[in-house]
Amino acid sequence: MDATQVSGKRSGAEAAREFDDFVEACSTRLLRTAYLLTHDRERAEDLLQTALVKAWRSWSRIDGDPAAYVSKILVNTYATWWRRRRNDADRAATHDLWTALGRLPRRQRAVIVLRYAEDLSEAETARLLGCSVGTVKSQRVKALAKLRLDDASVQETHGEAAR
Repeated sequence: MDATQVSGKRSGAEAAREFDDFVEACSTRLLRTAYLLTHDRERAEDLLQTALVKAWRSWSRIDGDPAAYVSKILVNTYATWWRRRRNDADRAATHDLWTALGRLPRRQRAVIVLRYAEDLSEAETARLLGCSVGTVKSQRVKALAKLRLDDASVQETHGEAAR
């Protein structure tokens, strides 16, 4: 059975084998997504581990592509963590893409990560985030505008320092 597809009822041993195959096939991509959301290797690993534990608990109910299901768990868990640890995002700023992404509101960051890093369509992104395609589009436009402004301020700051 393909590690990206889960279907029907199965024995405990078979379900465990399918889950192990899924983790082996998809964990690198899911860890990358977690890292892009958290900007921190250890927190990304914790986030992925938490998501996989939640996925295992409901593994028997997943029908179809479990990668989308686990991606949604990642985003939702990250959002919960973010609300609890919002002050963690106020780290010392270095003007690069990671810092700029870190300054985006959580939904805008999730849209950018899912659309560009995960290469999901607008419809897939909307489904994972539980919103409309129009919301994904507007959040993407707003996020890109903020990233452009952030880049412009970085260029201006570096230009002043060079004088």
